[in-house]
Amino acid sequence: MSTGTIPGMIARAGEGQVGAAVTLGAGALVHESAYVDDGACIGDQSRVWHFCHVNGGAVIGKRCSLGQNVVVMNGVIVGDNAKIQNNVSLYEGVELEDDVFCGPSMVFTNVYNPRSAVSRKNEYRRTLVKRGASIGANATIICGATIGRYAFIGAGAVINRDVPDYALMAGVPARQIGWMSEAGYRLEIVVPAGNADSAERLRCSGTGALYERRGTVVTRLEEQA
Repeated sequence: MSTGTIPGMIARAGEGQVGAAVTLGAGALVHESAYVDDGACIGDQSRVWHFCHVNGGAVIGKRCSLGQNVVVMNGVIVGDNAKIQNNVSLYEGVELEDDVFCGPSMVFTNVYNPRSAVSRKNEYRRTLVKRGASIGANATIICGATIGRYAFIGAGAVINRDVPDYALMAGVPARQIGWMSEAGYRLEIVVPAGNADSAERLRCSGTGALYERRGTVVTRLEEQA
């Protein structure tokens, strides 16, 4: 039940608690304490760690990491190179694009007004986290929201509405307090906007990369070439 290189890791479907009808990509590994149900698909080089449960119908991309005690429900789609830290549950209706980071114990929901005695499985709301976004530890994402590309959700924040690309969000409920670069540094104003119709020039405080903002739309300048 071991690959021989990482003790306790399974590399083949049909072994341990990995179903025989699981699609396990080249180099993908699942810890022997985890359950992966028939019909699940796990991409090349991905890692599923201790006590996880990946339900049938879940699709996980290449080079992903699922930390301890992660649950991925049926129908969830996870892109390539996603990092999902300990104690995160991805409920039906959640979709993560490539390069998304989910911090420890952050929370997704899929029903807006749950009641134990009322079935609302036909009312699940989709939550989309776009490419490169980061969600901090213990943050909560209310279902139906879209998190924009490279947005940064601060630890403990509660998101109850859509978040623009590159936005830095914090608080309960969350409000925007700035902009973040693709590298995860706060964007600094280099040239202020002259009026509501003109562009503001921004710079990544870590890498020096330049961005432009017009209203709530931020664009990395290289993308305009």
